[in-house]
Amino acid sequence: MNTSAIRHRSTADMCYCADSDTAVIRLCTGRDITQAYIICDDPFIHWLRRQESWDGTKHPMTLCMELSEHLIWEYRTKPPYKRLQYYFEVSDGDKSLLVYDNKICDPDIPDNTSKHAFKLPWMNPSDIISPPEWVKDTVWYQIMPDRFCRAGEPDKRYLEWGKFMPPHHGIHGEFYGGDFKGVTERLPYLHKLGINGIYFTPIFLSDSYHRYNTFDYNVIDGVLGSEDDLKELVRQAHSLGIRVMLDGVFNHCGTEFFAWKDVLQKGRDSEYYDWFFINGDDLNQKRFDTADGRYFTFSFVGLMPKLNTNNPEVINYFRDICSRWVREWDIDGIRFDVGDEVSHTFLRELRRTLKPIKPELFLLGEIWLDSLPWLEGDEYDSVMNYPAYDCVNDFNRERGLSSVDFMHSLNACLAMYPEQVTEVLFNFIDTHDTIRVSEECKGDVDLLLQKLSMLFTLPGTPCIYYGTEIALRGREKWENRSCMPWNRIDSGEYDKIFSDVSSLIRLRREYPQLKGISMEFIHYGNNPRILHYLRSDQNAGSKIAVCLNCGSEDFLFTAQGKVLFSRLYDNGIMKPQSTVIYEIGG
Repeated sequence: MNTSAIRHRSTADMCYCADSDTAVIRLCTGRDITQAYIICDDPFIHWLRRQESWDGTKHPMTLCMELSEHLIWEYRTKPPYKRLQYYFEVSDGDKSLLVYDNKICDPDIPDNTSKHAFKLPWMNPSDIISPPEWVKDTVWYQIMPDRFCRAGEPDKRYLEWGKFMPPHHGIHGEFYGGDFKGVTERLPYLHKLGINGIYFTPIFLSDSYHRYNTFDYNVIDGVLGSEDDLKELVRQAHSLGIRVMLDGVFNHCGTEFFAWKDVLQKGRDSEYYDWFFINGDDLNQKRFDTADGRYFTFSFVGLMPKLNTNNPEVINYFRDICSRWVREWDIDGIRFDVGDEVSHTFLRELRRTLKPIKPELFLLGEIWLDSLPWLEGDEYDSVMNYPAYDCVNDFNRERGLSSVDFMHSLNACLAMYPEQVTEVLFNFIDTHDTIRVSEECKGDVDLLLQKLSMLFTLPGTPCIYYGTEIALRGREKWENRSCMPWNRIDSGEYDKIFSDVSSLIRLRREYPQLKGISMEFIHYGNNPRILHYLRSDQNAGSKIAVCLNCGSEDFLFTAQGKVLFSRLYDNGIMKPQSTVIYEIGG
């Protein structure tokens, strides 16, 4: 038996409360294990029964996920006294072992040493991870305001709308003049598309169009409009059932931020010196990068000095800033840029401050890898799901990967966090930081719709980048941030793909089966590039099936149910890059 593959800790990914009554226990084993059991009961039950020692009840665990090297077993229970003590028994068919917190031992070999059971001490309601309920019903739309829509007549201060201009320096100053009024004018377009959440990249004063080098967190960039324009945008969005999330750049600031300017002027005598990570006295070098370590920055970008979010003064400053955003502008969420570099102390304080103001406020972290330390209920509600992004892209890029490989990769993502977090993980297939998905698909609309079908039917809350619904192309950085071609959109040029994407969004919003974490895979040994999975919900009487032909040959297939969406599927034949989504039962 591969005992080195057996793993359990009473941490949020393996021992958590799904709600105030339900405890979920997961055990990771090697693939050689054929059955796992949990032996559990209240830790004090022997006192109640007048027994000398504790003795739990044995229950079979369910195999819930299969990974490439491991199996994930699960047991769900409703402890009547809100406590649980437990250990495990695993079997490979020939041999059984007991798994305790401090050892793995053979039950047939006498052993008088201490054996420590695992423990869920108490199901405290305030400790239960509870992201806002509305998020799992949301389809997000990411907008970079400078490039989305400009209201009014052409303005000579800005570049001609849609004319491509590569940047001339590291911090981009190429403004096209997109603004809040332009977004407000296009809210009916977004409502028709079916999205019900907008995620804005930064909107505050800066000298760059992307505004990730913030100069003043209290002042909206005048290019975008006024505070009243933002409030009106939020008001109209809310009237259409659309939530609004702003981007908060708290890891670093721009060089015109008042505290950094004071440090540059006064050096160590500045009262804001400890607001940053400064390692020398010569801060005014003309060198762009900070590889010499004179002060720390975002990456090595000298124009983005890193804020010391451990400093109580910095924490208090941004706590007041964010409170104002929520109170005065009625925003529904904050996305934290470079969310893994700000301090845990900073995030906990912000959460403690902001949630009483608006309990349903959504706090989203930009973290690219496993993020469990930030998702235990006292910091972020969710993170950007880059592991799932890689999973989808890898399967489409690497033709040698099979549906089994995809299942293993996706299950590794699903096993990272408690289910209530997984339901609201921020899924995407492109952003302002990545190659556009249509570019990745080389303009192939069928392949694009396959990937969008995956986005809208996999666990998590989906987000599309502005223009993805019309197959806007562009490589990374400035090339993927082109202006929305409104003249061509209004002429009807993109009506067909817009309609297809809108249909997929409607399915995601209408069917509760697509909003949980359940996944069942069907594999075809002689067609390893057929990706076929089922989604279900305990309150729905039917299942939603998704079948994608990701291979290079036709696939004979009959959808055994009501077809909800299809592409390149006709008379029982799925062409390469075809999609079929259908309902089974109900």
